[in-house]
Amino acid sequence: MKIAVLAGDGIGPEITAEAVRVLQALAAGGPKLELEHAPVGGAGYDAAGDPLPEATVKLCERSDAILFGSVGGPKYDALPRARRPEQGLLRLRKHFDLFANLRPATVFPELAHASTLKPEVVAGLDLLILRELTGDIYFGQPRGVRTNENGEREGFDTMRYTESEIRRIAELAFETARRRSRRVCSVDKANVLETTQFWRDVVTEVHGRYRDVELSHMYVDNAAMQLVRNPKQFDVIVTGNMFGDILSDEASMLTGSIGMLPSASLNARGFGLYEPIHGSAPDIAGKGVANPLATILSAALLLRHSLQQEAAAQRVEAAVRKVLAQGYRTADIAEPGKRTVGTREMGDAVLAAL
Repeated sequence: MKIAVLAGDGIGPEITAEAVRVLQALAAGGPKLELEHAPVGGAGYDAAGDPLPEATVKLCERSDAILFGSVGGPKYDALPRARRPEQGLLRLRKHFDLFANLRPATVFPELAHASTLKPEVVAGLDLLILRELTGDIYFGQPRGVRTNENGEREGFDTMRYTESEIRRIAELAFETARRRSRRVCSVDKANVLETTQFWRDVVTEVHGRYRDVELSHMYVDNAAMQLVRNPKQFDVIVTGNMFGDILSDEASMLTGSIGMLPSASLNARGFGLYEPIHGSAPDIAGKGVANPLATILSAALLLRHSLQQEAAAQRVEAAVRKVLAQGYRTADIAEPGKRTVGTREMGDAVLAAL
């Protein structure tokens, strides 16, 4: 089984290195894995003048899954939009039709204190945000900046969803909920946007085939409020690209740190890109202090969803729980006055726990 490792920029190489060590340790006594590295994002631009070099695409096409680090940094901010690091990730999603973004938000018992909310509000939280990833306003055409009939410049983007795009993400939401607590909340802005009224209509139609799963609808502004008011009311949240982008980052802070949250982006064939949901954090890049656990947990999702190695995935997740129970903390999840460890030390602890 072949994994394309695209470490990217900023803290990407540091955190990805720890996840690679975990995968290599598993491969030594379990599933046979072949890992090959390639540049992406700013590293891709530096190497080939393109945030997604053709050679990187070819490697991904030959692979069973992609382990992704992070992209971006101040040195690339002045580049034309098509050459900026983030375009490498967007083009990967489009090229492989990675339409389903799974973002679990789980509060580990040892980290309830790290949340900005009261421990009793977040303790035991286990929700999944399922974000549609290849449609919506991020990809809709036409878009751009123009001069209108009054001679004034205006910017415009187009929110679009086809019925098939909505159906496939809704079906995945209901199928996923059947393996959890059988509750789906579909988030939209149907009181204002025609596109999201259409979203609500199609999700409701799909629900007709999943009557064993409870379906509710919620406007996105209310969902944002409810996530901080009573997050444990949710099991699976399914929503569009833009709303999912915002709500999943909000949900990450319920857990105490964005450095704890993995993600999976899947296509219909089970091929996926796996990455932590945080960014490249250029302010701490190279200092060896970044939290690698989100990337290690992303590797567990890779094992589960693309390689069908459930036992190996559970071993990784159990190891992470063990090191947290043992008191290991990077700076982002540490209690005041308590000792913290760096990126490599946290990786060592997970390997020892394995």
